[in-house]
Amino acid sequence: MQVKKVLTYALVAFVVFYLFTRPADAAAAVNGVFDGIINGANQLAVFFTNVLT
Repeated sequence: MQVKKVLTYALVAFVVFYLFTRPADAAAAVNGVFDGIINGANQLAVFFTNVLT
């Protein structure tokens, strides 16, 4: 359990460091994640529309 806690703190520290040193790249990464989620939801909606019609 201790290793998981240390890895979590290291990941949070890396995210904070990345956010403060390269904010434009961090924003682009977040936008990319949201674009992927939206694209996946749209594809799922198209699938169910085609299945139900």
